[in-house]
Amino acid sequence: MNPELHISSLVVQHRHDAIARLEALIDATASMEIAARGDCRCVVLCETDNQRVLMDCIDELHAVDGVLTVSLIYHHAESREEMDKPIGQDRLPQSGLPQGADP
Repeated sequence: MNPELHISSLVVQHRHDAIARLEALIDATASMEIAARGDCRCVVLCETDNQRVLMDCIDELHAVDGVLTVSLIYHHAESREEMDKPIGQDRLPQSGLPQGADP
């Protein structure tokens, strides 16, 4: 079985006084980081080995006192082998640039 990498973004809505508790949880969890923050919401990036760990992260965020909602906004899963391959011209999407033009 090929190990996978799951990359997800979550929007967490919370009361203003919950940010310190959220930061403490996220700082203590290697698979999560705050990518953007607002007054009462933040975007959390989560990189895990499988979907069960992702669901555990969502449950942990929900359990923080003052968290109102946790919404999964983006989720991508791919084999680590595929993710580790270098990006070459053959893997880039067609850009529509004229032939010979530098991207």
